Amino acid sequence: MSEIPGILPSQEMDAAIASGVISADLAIPDGQVQPASIDLRLSNTAYRVRASFLPGANATVADKLKNFTMHKIDLTDGAVLEKGCVYIVPLQESLKLPADTSGMANPKSSTGRLDIFTRVITDGAAEFDRIEAGYSGPLYAEISPLTFSVLVHPGSRLSQLRLRRGEFEVADGVAFTVDLTGFEVDDQAKKIVGYKAKQHAGVVDVENIGHYDVLDYWDPIIARADKALVLDPDEFYILASKEAVSVPPDQAAEMRAYDTLVGEFRVHYAGFFDPGFGHDAAGGSGSRAVLEVRSHDVPFVIEDGQMVGRLVYEPLTATPDILYGLDVGSNYQSQGLKLSKHFK
Repeated sequence: MSEIPGILPSQEMDAAIASGVISADLAIPDGQVQPASIDLRLSNTAYRVRASFLPGANATVADKLKNFTMHKIDLTDGAVLEKGCVYIVPLQESLKLPADTSGMANPKSSTGRLDIFTRVITDGAAEFDRIEAGYSGPLYAEISPLTFSVLVHPGSRLSQLRLRRGEFEVADGVAFTVDLTGFEVDDQAKKIVGYKAKQHAGVVDVENIGHYDVLDYWDPIIARADKALVLDPDEFYILASKEAVSVPPDQAAEMRAYDTLVGEFRVHYAGFFDPGFGHDAAGGSGSRAVLEVRSHDVPFVIEDGQMVGRLVYEPLTATPDILYGLDVGSNYQSQGLKLSKHFK
């Protein structure tokens, strides 16, 4: 492997699988490796726990589960993870990282758009979604559906993992803002700025693609003349950025929330953007960033053009041999305002 620092591209992820840096209970199928990440698969058991936790430096996740587990759930034939509950699910993949290689995890785009709060945990971890260089051991997903109860199965992919070799400088990133002027949507007579999730909708099977009617789960938000939107506390919204996003083939990007000092709301739980997203080379010109938004504690007014986050770019060690939207089954290339792939 090259010793150039950066995020590992698809061909180096494949090499990591071949060498045992990434291993799995079951063979890793074609399509699991993305341009700059690998999808992580659920195993066949979930543990309903009474609280989220981190194991800390001197404990394993299995140690903590002995104290916090309320009951076990067999996922073999699929099982519902209830809204408002917290679960720990061992992942099929495990790691044996070199001393110069660390990892970072994030929910997949579709996971975030369903408001499934998902984080990856390792043994001895002091942080969620961050895997120390040289880590060797299992991976676990903490899963808490916040809006919709979800049906999951062994092999369901809710999280993704990037590997980073070495140390390198990362710039502050490019600011992005929210678009409240409205988008034209085929089945809507007026422009809409986004969607607000219904609180008491049905279960979503995460494996059902293009299956659910939008209006059974979401209320469209009509564009207003004042180009503003009041976010109600603890409600979940799908909005979109005003700016088109482009990730060059030799870069990977991550969306990071803006400082909460400007308002008590959070934007975007699923923050990875692969090489080629929104880029002309991969047929993605004009792609917007979809924003998963929650207000906390108090109602909060956001206005058209308000800054809501930053897109931070990081170099790859090499240009990947597959690009988002061109070589993989990409659901969100050239997107405007778009719900998760589960909706018609």
